[in-house]
Amino acid sequence: MNLDRAIFLLAGTLTLLSASLTLLVSEWWVLLAAFVGLNLLQSEPPRSFRRPGLVAQPVGVSSFLAA
Repeated sequence: MNLDRAIFLLAGTLTLLSASLTLLVSEWWVLLAAFVGLNLLQSEPPRSFRRPGLVAQPVGVSSFLAA
């Protein structure tokens, strides 16, 4: 597991923990999920905001969509 995958694993764990604490303790815990989500958005802007065609081409889906 490389560092990027470990960071995304930690972010997912914190988001699930935040959702649980929001339901069980206080609605203010939702701010933790918002903070984690904003940090994930700013960590990978090129992949997050790509057009679908640019992602589909390397996978081989563009030939399927063209047919």
